Amino acid sequence: MAIQRIHHVAYRCTDAKRTVEFYRDNLDMAFKLAFAENQVPSTGEPDPYMHVFLDAGGGNVLAFFELPNSPPLGRDENTPNWVQHIAFELNDLAEMESYKLRLEANGIDVLGPINHGIFDSIYFFDPDGHRLEFAVNKGTKEQFDQLKSVAGDMLEEWSITKRAPRHADWLHASPSPDP
Repeated sequence: MAIQRIHHVAYRCTDAKRTVEFYRDNLDMAFKLAFAENQVPSTGEPDPYMHVFLDAGGGNVLAFFELPNSPPLGRDENTPNWVQHIAFELNDLAEMESYKLRLEANGIDVLGPINHGIFDSIYFFDPDGHRLEFAVNKGTKEQFDQLKSVAGDMLEEWSITKRAPRHADWLHASPSPDP
């Protein structure tokens, strides 16, 4: 047995129609389908909801629940807002710049591009405050192989010290890192 892929990832939204329009119109995600129920199938609990599904590319599906009878949508206040996010991969930097300009033209604040060594990213929020990222890989196969080769050692060191291991300092050493 083996996991084939993520079937879908689900988040909450305050307005399913607005959410579909945001992702469709700003991120070019096709609206795939919707389910609506007056009770939760897994528990039988009476709790109406709308469940919408969007095509996130590559067989990936991003879904949202609108829950009108639940308390207001919130976030984990103990976790910085930069931590919890959804990252989408783009083909190249030109595509990322095009999306950035489009998002800004639609009144959406965009942070970046940010250089992460082996990829560049821009960040922005959807209407419900979910942080989103567009990322473009720019690292070489050798750089990714180098990171993979030290991943276990880095994790082990982190688990003991809770300080950033230095195994991958080369990522931010220069615009064109050389492992």
